[in-house]
Amino acid sequence: MIESDGSRSGGRSIVRRRPDGGEPRGQGLMTRRLISRDALTAALLALLTAAGLYLCGRMALPFLTPLVWATALAVIFAPMQQRLERMLGSANRAALASVFVIGLLVVAPAAFVGQQLAVQAMVGAARVEAEAASGQWRQRLAEQPLLARPAAAIEARIDLAQTVKLLTDRFGNAAGAMARGSAVQIIGLGLVFYLLFFLLRDRTMVLSAVRRLTPLGPRDMDTMLPRIDDCIHATVYGTLAVASVQGLLGGLMFWALGLPAPLLWGVVMMVLAIVPVLGAFVVWIPAALFLVVENRWAAALVLVLWGVLVVGTIDNLLRPMLVGARLKLHTVPAFIAIVGGLLVFGSAGLILGPVILSVTLALLDVWARNGNPLPAASPHPEPPPR
Repeated sequence: MIESDGSRSGGRSIVRRRPDGGEPRGQGLMTRRLISRDALTAALLALLTAAGLYLCGRMALPFLTPLVWATALAVIFAPMQQRLERMLGSANRAALASVFVIGLLVVAPAAFVGQQLAVQAMVGAARVEAEAASGQWRQRLAEQPLLARPAAAIEARIDLAQTVKLLTDRFGNAAGAMARGSAVQIIGLGLVFYLLFFLLRDRTMVLSAVRRLTPLGPRDMDTMLPRIDDCIHATVYGTLAVASVQGLLGGLMFWALGLPAPLLWGVVMMVLAIVPVLGAFVVWIPAALFLVVENRWAAALVLVLWGVLVVGTIDNLLRPMLVGARLKLHTVPAFIAIVGGLLVFGSAGLILGPVILSVTLALLDVWARNGNPLPAASPHPEPPPR
């Protein structure tokens, strides 16, 4: 390094090197100040960015479920949107048409199932209350030696007819609360379609923004995005396949036991099996109670065992296998991703769980392929150039 004494010779500055080879006086202090200012600016920017991301996440959290399902539907129906854009020549009109078609596919089955469940629930509750009030259940229990004595002991302690009436009243109150909750669900469904419209119409812009804001390179993003696409397709199609199998198995048992409308209730069980918080048990449990009221205890036991051991178990076995096969994953991590996602995120976890697992595995692949991107500190730093 050099040092200036402020004098000139022949129009040039006369400088002298410092004996220790350090920077000229004042230059080192200025460099340290600039580095300190840059570090402070970077730290402040990182802090503000983290705070902004946190607040944005808190604001988006109430919309997590609609956003996840809208994104899943946008991924599934993106090919249809592309074809409609070519046919109609407008992204806006194509998105409106896509949302209308998707609405018919989603709302029509849900309305049909809801109407059937409401009607049958009211009919079943009225029938149970009538059976309890008429006293015919006593004669039917008397025909069953194993149940006659426990039933007599229970009746000696409680008024069964009054208890049944109280339960049916509570059932009516629960149905009213469910109806009020259904209004909230309708609002959430409307929000799903609202977000879906923009995700379909502006999908290219959304993907460009994701690529621009993600610190991964183009090659890594070209690997990760198809994996997310495959994950969503595998989860949705796997859910539909499992629901179809559950509906088929339930309908076959209804037919074998002579229950009314087995095809109808098979379809209802299939639709209910798609909903994460519900399932086919919403149908076969009341059907088992109906068989009990009809004094068909053996058929009721068979239906319960079939529903628990076959219809209910096939979901936990078949879904991870289908999802894992599409994603080239073992059944165990696929099972943990699906069930754990449902436990952590609710109904949105059916999509988020496998997607989070897929993204994490893709990031691990990036680290394995590129190595540690952070430069290692040298244990023996080189001396500054003289």
